[in-house]
Amino acid sequence: MKRLRFLLSITNDEDGYQIEQASTGLAAAKKLGIDIDIVYAGNDGIKQSQQLLSCIQSSATQRTDAILFEPAGSTAHPQVARAAAAAGMGVVVLNREANYISELRHAFNVPAFAITSNHDEIGRIQGQQLNSLVPGGGVVLYIHGPAESSAAKQRHLATMQTKLESINLRVLKAQWSEVSAYKGVCSWLRLSTSNQVKIQAVCAQDDSMAMGARKAFEECYGSKDKWKDIPFLGCDGMAKAGQEWVRRNLLAATIHIPPNSGMGMEMMAKSIKTGEMPLERTFTLAKPIPSPEALAATGSARVATV
Repeated sequence: MKRLRFLLSITNDEDGYQIEQASTGLAAAKKLGIDIDIVYAGNDGIKQSQQLLSCIQSSATQRTDAILFEPAGSTAHPQVARAAAAAGMGVVVLNREANYISELRHAFNVPAFAITSNHDEIGRIQGQQLNSLVPGGGVVLYIHGPAESSAAKQRHLATMQTKLESINLRVLKAQWSEVSAYKGVCSWLRLSTSNQVKIQAVCAQDDSMAMGARKAFEECYGSKDKWKDIPFLGCDGMAKAGQEWVRRNLLAATIHIPPNSGMGMEMMAKSIKTGEMPLERTFTLAKPIPSPEALAATGSARVATV
């Protein structure tokens, strides 16, 4: 059997989770003996679509056996996925629901499936973390991912449904990056109305945005005590990023979301070699960091010092 070649499309090369997706994909390719091409979409859905179509339409000598991608835009690229399947390529959608998967499997008889984080569960975990850290309620600055992101919408809704009614979220939008969150929070802090609000916590939908928000508070208030006791919460929990920032007390909490590019490559390679079709959808398991018990103790200690 010829050596397999896969294309992995990553949304950006700045966010810690996406960097880990690329690293995990490379490691899996080496382990499986697969050639891999990695492209970065720069958080641009149109650019990503063009990159994928260029690969699908390339010459036979460079032909890819499967594409794996986490959609960068508002859609899961159904036209791109159909073009890949029609060309006989496998399709793996990462971290997004895609209602066309069943159609691809039946119409083109190619391996097609989705591996996604359970964004509802992630949102619920963040809601529970906020309840532990801000049991008395108050205003929480909430850094939301891109407006068009279904993952961001799901996480926000689940957090809203889980948090205490006494916790009021002030929502700012950013682009899954430290720089975008930093700029957005800086602009918000400069508003005269912001100085009238006592922020109890800052909750971001990924670790990079949480750190961008922290940087904005630090630069705006400097050594003032006004922001020093504010807990910052993130999400992704990579070992050298979010987990390390929790250990250093830069973040109060994060959520470890396992990269799924490697799993996707293993499942696709097995399906191509055996002819067995994988499940249409597989969820990865998110884990809160620190443990709920440890975070509850931190919340109790905060209340006692107020």
